[in-house]
Amino acid sequence: MKITRFETFAVPPRWLMCRIETDDGLVGWGEPVVEGRADTVRTAVHELADQFLIGADPLRVEDHWQLMTKGSFYRGGPVLSSAVAGLDQALWDIAGQAYDAPVHQLLGGPVRERVRAYCWVGGDEPAELRDQIAEQAAAGFTAVKMNGAGRTNRLPTVAELDGIAARASVAREVLGPEGDFAVDFHGRFTVAGAVRAAAALEPYGPMFVEEPVLPEYTHRIGRVVESTTTPVATGERLYSRTEVLPALRSGVAVVQPDLSHAGGISESRRIASLAETFDALVAPHCPLGPIALAASLQLAFCTPNFLIQEQSIGIHYNNGSELLDYVADPEVFRFHAGHFARPTLPGLGVRIDEKAVRAADGSAASWHNPVWRHGDGSFAEW
Repeated sequence: MKITRFETFAVPPRWLMCRIETDDGLVGWGEPVVEGRADTVRTAVHELADQFLIGADPLRVEDHWQLMTKGSFYRGGPVLSSAVAGLDQALWDIAGQAYDAPVHQLLGGPVRERVRAYCWVGGDEPAELRDQIAEQAAAGFTAVKMNGAGRTNRLPTVAELDGIAARASVAREVLGPEGDFAVDFHGRFTVAGAVRAAAALEPYGPMFVEEPVLPEYTHRIGRVVESTTTPVATGERLYSRTEVLPALRSGVAVVQPDLSHAGGISESRRIASLAETFDALVAPHCPLGPIALAASLQLAFCTPNFLIQEQSIGIHYNNGSELLDYVADPEVFRFHAGHFARPTLPGLGVRIDEKAVRAADGSAASWHNPVWRHGDGSFAEW
């Protein structure tokens, strides 16, 4: 079996998909994207596929991963790693179809029969937070995630700390003692600011506080870990085992590889195994499309130290298009009391609606994240 063709599709709201075809008719799908840099990643996907994949045996998944990540002198970074990630997903999709098994079966088999999921409920502007959380709880979700603050000073004021605590208080009140909420700081604070913000959250028992400092300050995240009883999570902007290792050595409780950024299924699987040696849990980052979610679920079902799965069905980013718009059979993503059931179809376990993908390709302008500024005009973390 040989790879004969590959294509990429930029589809609304902000996703990039890739399609790999073989000479015996098998087709694999992947989702290689950096949000806000889809066009750049698309170029990298074509460069990698042209150089390493056309004419090759698709079942040599590990060998392809090694070549795509190490076959050039300049390596790493989110663009290259995300390009590799989508192609890796597509290769695993083909492998599962060739062996007539879901990917999680090829990785050792399932360790659970359902996967707990959470949904995002805002938090930048807290006015509607109570209703948003109540709506998700009524839909059967037992966990949500929200931003700890909107635009904020890197060293938060007393008023900003009070706002963080007020959001957490609402979440705990609505969810009760049995529910969980996670708080995302998006690296908006300094180390000292994150310590103060974590202290403000502690009375409300969040499941974890996410990305309290920027990834470039991972070597300092241990200061936050040591300051609080709240579990600390990070990893959506870390793209390899070597980048995750300092966070684990600093004592983070949860790592969050994004399977469309961190080298795909192959590297995210290794990140999860590395985390297990530090007694850390895995909660894959996934505010993306159906292929990224399908790949994440394959990892979740075969990972002993898995915690919870992010998913973007109905998220506010999905303006003009929705995750399920590109799925031929949405049943695989149906929620059962806030959980996903184990997929049984071969490969990634999801059937992509190719007609819908082709029709949507190029139909939306490139998405870029907002740029925030402080009151004095200086740059603010989004």
